[in-house]
Amino acid sequence: MKTLSKLHKALALAVGTVAAAAAVAGQAIASPPPTDATPHVVGGSQAAQGEFPWMVRLSMGCGGAMYSESLVLTAAHCVDGTGNNTGITATYGVVDLQSSSRVTRQSKYVYRSPGYTTSTGGDWALIQLSSPITGAATLPIAATTAYDNGTFTVAGWGATSEGGAQQRYLLKAQVPFVSDSTCQQAYSDMKPAVEICAGYPQGGVDTCQGDSGGPMFRRDNANNWVQVGIVSYGEGCARPNYPGVYAQVSALSSAIAAEAGVLGTPPTSTTPTTPPSGRVFENTTDVQIPDAGAAVTSAVTVTGISGNAPATLKVDVDIKHTYRGDLVIDLVAPDGSTYRLKNSSTSDSADNVLATYPVNASSEVANGKWQLRVQDTYRQDTGYIDSWKLTF
Repeated sequence: MKTLSKLHKALALAVGTVAAAAAVAGQAIASPPPTDATPHVVGGSQAAQGEFPWMVRLSMGCGGAMYSESLVLTAAHCVDGTGNNTGITATYGVVDLQSSSRVTRQSKYVYRSPGYTTSTGGDWALIQLSSPITGAATLPIAATTAYDNGTFTVAGWGATSEGGAQQRYLLKAQVPFVSDSTCQQAYSDMKPAVEICAGYPQGGVDTCQGDSGGPMFRRDNANNWVQVGIVSYGEGCARPNYPGVYAQVSALSSAIAAEAGVLGTPPTSTTPTTPPSGRVFENTTDVQIPDAGAAVTSAVTVTGISGNAPATLKVDVDIKHTYRGDLVIDLVAPDGSTYRLKNSSTSDSADNVLATYPVNASSEVANGKWQLRVQDTYRQDTGYIDSWKLTF
């Protein structure tokens, strides 16, 4: 049974006595960390102030890394979903979380990878801060698989033992790459297309509760740090033959960079990436949806875009409702053309609609008033349009 989704796999830097070398399934494994006179030393080395300046601590108990001055890259499982969110505090710039030098920002908006809850996978999210941290150090992300090997560094404020308390000071450790085939022996549902594993076969060094969302990183060919993983999940902390599983950044880098561009932030990457030209038009005014009543609309006015809308128009919808199967949702173009986003369904009793709908609107002129039209088709349950946006 998987005990931790690594909301909480933290730095269980429990360094145990180990053999000088080991092999798993015929694969050579990196030499274990140095032994200590004490059989089991719990607690690795403390990071020095400024050693990993882009590290971020998030108030829900996760870690992250500064992707830009206004965006933190973390794990999808650390956040509830996509939408406006002012409830997360990000702490930056210190090893000691109680330091008076710490810099804090509240969140403004959260984007969670839509693939995370599907068979595709992809445990990543971006947190947009209420205001930029000017001059913040950022951690570039790997855009190729060139660095998905060797020995990685992990860091976090999580527990130093399985089930232990989270920490005041930032800790660090090193873990070796584990092949997909070896990792799948421990986790049959591991997704090799978007996940990467690391750890010693004998255990002893790992991430643990509270390190979720933090980066796994290594030096690139220019001796600069580059992020290759995001702490995702694992069986306990530092258990033998159960490596840590991380979101594989190289496989997700295009999607991360694209959404960062939508949020207005040029991507930082080890290979040049052209930011998308996407522009966002959003309406955050609440609109009540009458119970089993007439359709209501919420509008955004698009300006400054020449020609037609794209074939990849993205419609993000956030509707609060106690029985989403009641709802029919349409996108109405400026000329009155209607695009069905969602049909009603008596079998869908879940709450809320928090979804992204792709629309081929290439036949529509981009500029003008676009409307989200919502109708409640059954009685008893009610709700409202919280916000929605178009991304061109």
